[in-house]
Amino acid sequence: MESLYSIDTKTHDESRQGEAYVLPVDASAQYKKHFYIESYGCAMNFADTEVVASILQSSGFGATRNVEDADLIFINTCSIREKAELSVRKRLTEFRSLKRAKPGTLVGVLGCMAERLKAKFLEEEKLVDMVVGPDAYRTLPGLIEEAGTGQKAVNVLLSRDETYGDIAPVRLNSNGVNAFVSIMRGCNNMCAFCVVPFTRGRERSRDANSIINECEELFNSGYREVTLLGQNVDSYYWNDESNRTQVTFAMLLEKVALISPLLRVRFSTSHPKDITDEVLFTIAKHENICNYIHLPVQSGSTRILQLMNRTYTREWYIAKVNRIREILPDCGLSTDMITGFCTETEEDHQQSLSLMEYCKYDLAYMYFYSERPGTLAERRYEDDIPEPVKKRRLQEMVDLYRGHSLQSMQKEVGKTFKVLIEGSSKKSDNDLYGRNDQNKVIVFPKGNLKKGEYVMVKVDSCTAGTLLGSPVP
Repeated sequence: MESLYSIDTKTHDESRQGEAYVLPVDASAQYKKHFYIESYGCAMNFADTEVVASILQSSGFGATRNVEDADLIFINTCSIREKAELSVRKRLTEFRSLKRAKPGTLVGVLGCMAERLKAKFLEEEKLVDMVVGPDAYRTLPGLIEEAGTGQKAVNVLLSRDETYGDIAPVRLNSNGVNAFVSIMRGCNNMCAFCVVPFTRGRERSRDANSIINECEELFNSGYREVTLLGQNVDSYYWNDESNRTQVTFAMLLEKVALISPLLRVRFSTSHPKDITDEVLFTIAKHENICNYIHLPVQSGSTRILQLMNRTYTREWYIAKVNRIREILPDCGLSTDMITGFCTETEEDHQQSLSLMEYCKYDLAYMYFYSERPGTLAERRYEDDIPEPVKKRRLQEMVDLYRGHSLQSMQKEVGKTFKVLIEGSSKKSDNDLYGRNDQNKVIVFPKGNLKKGEYVMVKVDSCTAGTLLGSPVP
């Protein structure tokens, strides 16, 4: 699915695509060998890169931001979008010339693209020395040794139990305030357009105790916000065999929130069929669990939803949105939408627009459909909507959303919000920025305020994507 419009930081933060891994401080001098990693795709991929960095450091490799200095070069890949695949292939071709200049350098592909393209990358195009799937990162030291002898090193096996729960991630390009914490891996929802169940395997939930410990360590290190990550966080379910109890997602949310009232808690992503009243009441109960839910709908047409295998109807989704707003009246709501899925008619498209008109999302991530190899849709359906029609429908959706986005911002003018300061504004070092409970970015004068502090900010004005305000006592 190719994105034409994307705001803020959700599944694919366009500003981070191809971002190189660097240590928070330059500790690389103590290492004789160095690794370089570029990451593409979603927040889960960036979190995985932090796990890989931890494993590599334990094996004696330090991170470098200069690819020319690296003994190991990795790309952590994504198969969700065609654009990411094209970027990865281009970069691998560039790395091949680096190998010629520095013999002995090893190049590897990590992550979701590994299984599907291993033959192409290894044998046909001879672009890489190693191909390592998302469940095989523990085997990296052995694979590196194998590749160093001239062998092609491959491990793309999926696991039923790997969660990397015992590996402390080395935080990636961190601002020291926000951190992603992976709580589960894989996905059991066989959405027709999605390749994730085939690239990341079946759902398995991480030990709740390891999650709490990681969040506590982050808080004690000065972090003030954690985002609990999973392909479908609401289906988190862990059996604590030591005392024969079960931990649901709502219970986990509460455990993390109770670490400290100063630790903000967010989560992503929710599947509409799995988010429960228990989760909503837990959000309402704890002030530090943010009132913001990302609830992808994908289409407003029940017929298309059935073809997508989303397991709910338009009416059911609307009822869920109504329930969220009943329990959490000021909850921020965002979504994903796809235009031009197989057989989509103009009537189906209009139903998507009318659903957006009803929900008036605060944020929306909109794509036109592009068939991904290995998905159920590729096997079952014909990608029969012409690309100009897909793009025209997407543009109509974007235009509608822009109006809703501006309205969403305008209604906040005059209100005062508690904001966690995340750093300096991109446009001016004299301004700071942070987000409110509903995930809206607020920019305000710096004064004597510092990153990581909470501040009350009154909103004075807005643009379609940002609130502008002033700190108040």
